[in-house]
Amino acid sequence: MTALHAAAEAARGLGLTPLILGDALEGEARGLGLALAGMALSARAHGQPLPAPCVLLSGGETTVTIGAEGHGRGGRNSESLLGCAMALAGASGIWALMGDTDGIDGSEDNAGAIATPDTLARSRAAGMDPRAVLARHDSYALFAALGDLVVTGPTLTNVNDLRVILIT
Repeated sequence: MTALHAAAEAARGLGLTPLILGDALEGEARGLGLALAGMALSARAHGQPLPAPCVLLSGGETTVTIGAEGHGRGGRNSESLLGCAMALAGASGIWALMGDTDGIDGSEDNAGAIATPDTLARSRAAGMDPRAVLARHDSYALFAALGDLVVTGPTLTNVNDLRVILIT
């Protein structure tokens, strides 16, 4: 919650209204990404749960269940982010960052990644099918190809995963 309060304070300093959704959001990573995208779309279209410009903040550690086709690279934050980006489907005015405060998303060298309104279009232009990437749990490769990984190195602290969705 400390990290979420700090992020909320920073958002207020930028003229954004923050909403802390909680610090214990769990479940399948891609499913949480889908739910967060729904909230962001509702905020942009209807001003609920709060009007833009705003930022939705959440924490908690999700799970990635690897199926038979899973053989890629990625962590729970980049997988959640790709699920979110797919559900946003290029919606304008919504950006997201999801990462781990310790600087390591799962077993990878990145803390997480960012998604922009053109993430899906850029990935397709790079020859990547986001749906297939998600199916094989290879979100790291997609965000690396786009230059959208967040690489901080180890931070030597671990207070939670942090998810930030900006709606303008």
